Amino acid sequence: MSRSLNLNNVRFFSGQSHRELAADIAAYLSAPLEETVYGKYSNDNLYVQLGATVRSRSVFIVQSLVEPVSDRLLELLMMLDAARGAAAREVHAIIPYFSYARSDKKDAPRISITARLIADLLQTAGATHVMTMTLHSPQVHGFFGIPTDPLTARALFINHLRQRNLSAADTIVVAPDFGRAGSAARLAKHLSLPVAAGEKMRVSDTEVRISGLISKKVEGFRRAVIYDDEIATGGSVVELSSHLIANGIEEIVVVCTHGLFTRDAIPKLAAIPQISEIVTTDTAPIPPHKRLPNMTVLSVAEVFGEAIWRNCTRQSIGDLYAFWQEKDA
Repeated sequence: MSRSLNLNNVRFFSGQSHRELAADIAAYLSAPLEETVYGKYSNDNLYVQLGATVRSRSVFIVQSLVEPVSDRLLELLMMLDAARGAAAREVHAIIPYFSYARSDKKDAPRISITARLIADLLQTAGATHVMTMTLHSPQVHGFFGIPTDPLTARALFINHLRQRNLSAADTIVVAPDFGRAGSAARLAKHLSLPVAAGEKMRVSDTEVRISGLISKKVEGFRRAVIYDDEIATGGSVVELSSHLIANGIEEIVVVCTHGLFTRDAIPKLAAIPQISEIVTTDTAPIPPHKRLPNMTVLSVAEVFGEAIWRNCTRQSIGDLYAFWQEKDA
């Protein structure tokens, strides 16, 4: 399915982080992806110029905050500022992966709640609206002082997993911690599967410990579906998988929205033969060398495209929200 907009009223641009996804979102809306000129001055300052007029138009700028995150963030801020300064009517920041959502609380002395800081910077730069997907925690939504739509890829996962004909007799959905238990329960409900949650303690950026997984919860099940918001180093999935295997799980399906697969995540996941499939999305670009044979990458272009179309045509997008209690997936 595709939608169309009045091309005289909209402009689509992409930062350098994920032009392929930006092009797919624009294509869903039958709109061209306009050119943007990037560069660096001799003193290492960034240079960004929008390649088409935006005067009195709704401007959509697609940029995921992926490595190098600081450059991609500054690039996005400059594009927002350029659109505002060129008299755009509205400026929409489309951020499929908002990495700083993980910095959502003050859990150590003298640190920044950076998610809130970035939300303020986006508004200051000129964004009038933000769209993102699966924030690390619900409270991050409240950091924004402008309308913000936290979308979900849950329907994509449900449609994909339904092809497996999973049965409640042998399959259980497992969240790595209680913070993800609500999302796991919503997924499990649509698949008519039971759900369980581990108890995760983060030791460092690369090390986690999972304890308190009630063995009776997974006892008697042959397959587990691990559901998390993102996989970076893979520490949570590896640790949880070892607990599940020790409790009799023979097959593991890993599902996550943001597949970053940093550092040695790929070899660590490949070394677990019980993982039959890794299902993720393209909110962050996944290069060929990170795509395992058992990896499925689902596109979120239609989700963002549909949300943009409904926004432009003044329709509700509530059923696309991450925390919406859907009647149907």
